Amino acid sequence: MSEILYLKWAYIDLEQGIARLPDSKTGFKVLQLPAAALAVLDSLPEMSDFVLPGDSESGHMINLKDPWSDLLKFAGLTGWRIHDLRHAFASMMVNSGASLPIIGKILGHTQASTTQRYAHLEQNPARAAAEDAAAKIAEAMRTPPKRGKVLPFKKTGNDNPYFLSIID
Repeated sequence: MSEILYLKWAYIDLEQGIARLPDSKTGFKVLQLPAAALAVLDSLPEMSDFVLPGDSESGHMINLKDPWSDLLKFAGLTGWRIHDLRHAFASMMVNSGASLPIIGKILGHTQASTTQRYAHLEQNPARAAAEDAAAKIAEAMRTPPKRGKVLPFKKTGNDNPYFLSIID
């Protein structure tokens, strides 16, 4: 949350879609800003050096507890913590097939074990990955080769099916 509270306009590069954080919890970090986040940032007025200016001596908002509570009340929601947004984002990435190392990089995790906690969210990611790979192989087998010859392997006498080999 501190990365958002301390976020300065100078850290944001709207053209490249990134924010360069000079001093996050894990040191220097580059955040990838998706189009939806860029649209929100582009719509905000630059009233101070900080993206979320505040009346405090620091010049930025000190905490998001009250605005978050107001937002939940307005939306008719209960029981959501602001950190749940981060967890939901990670969950969406897992369920969309993103790899845990990529998710860890996006979330700024330095330990793979931290990101591993999100792996349970997909009902069976190993099966989904196997299904995806098998579907791609099946499609490739239905598509005739653009060059070379296709030769069938001989059946070995057991119940193994025929396999095809492409020879250049």
